[in-house]
Parts: sequence; structure tokens; C-alpha cells
Amino acid sequence: MTGRSDALEVRAAREDEREEWDAFVEATPHATFFHLSSWARAVTEEFGHADRGLVARRDGEVVGVLPLIGCRGLRGGRSLISSAYAVYGGPVGVDAEVERALFEEADRIAVAERARRLELRCLHDPGFDLPRSDLYATFIKDLPERAEDVLPGMPKKARADARKARKNHGLTLNEGPWYVADLVRLFHRNKRSLGSPALPAGFFARLLSTFPGASTVHVVKDGDEPVAAVMSFLFRDTVLAYYSGTADGADRRVKASAFMYMALQEWCVERGYRVFDFGRSRRGAGAFKFKEHQGFEARDLHYLFRLVRDEHLPSLNPSNPKTLVLQRTWRRLPLGVTGVLARSASRYLP
Repeated sequence: MTGRSDALEVRAAREDEREEWDAFVEATPHATFFHLSSWARAVTEEFGHADRGLVARRDGEVVGVLPLIGCRGLRGGRSLISSAYAVYGGPVGVDAEVERALFEEADRIAVAERARRLELRCLHDPGFDLPRSDLYATFIKDLPERAEDVLPGMPKKARADARKARKNHGLTLNEGPWYVADLVRLFHRNKRSLGSPALPAGFFARLLSTFPGASTVHVVKDGDEPVAAVMSFLFRDTVLAYYSGTADGADRRVKASAFMYMALQEWCVERGYRVFDFGRSRRGAGAFKFKEHQGFEARDLHYLFRLVRDEHLPSLNPSNPKTLVLQRTWRRLPLGVTGVLARSASRYLP
């Protein structure tokens, strides 16, 4: 399609445009890690979804991108999501005209293909007049210049917990991709206790291989015992703490999570990162309250929906009382069973 300027072209991105796409993302301030072309590639390869990403060019130059993934739904049909299995997405362009043109082309595709919905998970507000969800918020803050200033900058109670974990319990933070097995084990345990399907183990290994140098795993050990773990993504000056898991009772017993995120921020500062992204949490959930307790302020996310065949916003989440039976059933399943079912179940929870 063509936008208001005859020189503006928006179309499906080609495989040979990945390098230009990523160079644009790296250079655009309000683009995120999840706008990188390799995120869509990892997701589509792991879950079998379709990469429908759009690129905008003006006079031959890339001036905007819209990561877009076609995902199959539990009730049939497809939804177009920007970006699936990610907390951020949406159109990113050099100006509002480009972002509007990217959205309009995605909207045209959604209508032509009779998709269930078009979903844009935007960190910055593109200003589109669409239905919105305020279910989630994100937590992002600047890091201090010195690692030794991380702990003093935390709220009093959180500071006491982290200090106690380090001095009294001797917890240590260890880094390396080989800790991914510990992360997966803890992540799956936590997800089952919440009554929610986890992601397949292979996806974590795929992300590490897809983003060498831009992804890492940290594990917290109490002696030789892994009690918490987190996978982070490294993008420009930002570290995004994304997937995590904690051993049963480890927060109550040794304050494992409080220590992990304090020590991870120190690790970030020591390596020159300036921003810590604590990621998305559902308002009112325990993770939301924990992040506030650690001194982070909630920041609104702009999740926009173009409903095509769907009549209502998606509601398959823990806030919906109708999912209680599903949650209770999942909690009762053996861990080995939930691990096997993770791949098929998570395909429908993008």
C-alpha cells in the first residue's frame, strides 16, 4: 500500500531485509528488543506460527517496521499479534505517518484474512483510536553510575532483605548459558503452582542460540543449591530481566528474589548498562507488588486491539474468574505431565 506520501511503501518484509530491519531497530530510540527480526524468527520456528512482519520504505530507505506474528487460536482462526510471546511490540517509524501506514496495512490484512483480531503491544503510545487494555504495566528505571549505589538506592525493607540474603545466607549470583536447565526447572515449577502452562524447554535454548551475546542466564545459589534463576536480554544500554523462577520457599527462607534482582542490577552497572527493565506484570498480582516493593514505579503499557471477528478483548488470563477451573486442574497435574503439555498448550497462549 501507499501512505499519504507517494514515496512511502509498506509491504511484507523479505528475508533478505533482516539486516536493514535490525539496523533500523537498533537506531530508533522507541524500538525495543522484541522488534528485532530474530525474535519473530525464534517464535515462528519454535511454535509454528507465521511471520507476517511489515516494513516501510521511503525513497528506498527503511523508515519503519511492524513485527507481526500470525498465531492460531484455541477456538480456531488466527490473530495477528505484535509481538507474540513478547511484552512490547507495535509499529515503530521515523514519524507518525509511517506508524499509521504500518497499522493501516496490518489492519487491511487482518480484515482481508478474517483474522480474529489485530493486537499491538506498544510501549509508547502510537495514538490510534482503538480499544485498549490496562491489565498490565511495565517497570523500567535508570541504574546508578556505581554498582555500590544499587543497594542504598532501594527502599528500606527491600534493602534489608537483600542485605540479609548476602550477609546472613551467603547467596551468590552466577552467570552462564549452562544454567538454562536450572532456569527451566524453576520456571516450570512456578508456572505449575500458578496454574499456568509454561513455555517448552526448547524455547529457552533456542533464544540463547538465536541471541548469542544479547542473552544470558543468572542463577542464585545457596551453597551449591540453585534457588532462583533469570534469563535476561541485552539491548543497547538496557538489560531486560525476562523469564525467571524461584525454588519453593526460597524467598521466605533466604530472600532469593530480593537478592537476585539487587545483584543483577549491580552486574548491569559493572558492565556499563544504564537502564534496568523489570518487565511486565499484571496489575494487582504478586509480581506487580514485588516490583513496587523493590523501588520500581509502574509505567502504563499501551495494548491496543483491532477486533475483526472477535467481539471482546482477549480474556484468557488469571484475572478472569472463568479460568479458575483451568488453573486448579493444572496445579494438580504432575510436573512431568505439565512439562510435556507445555509445548502444545503454550502454542495457544502467545
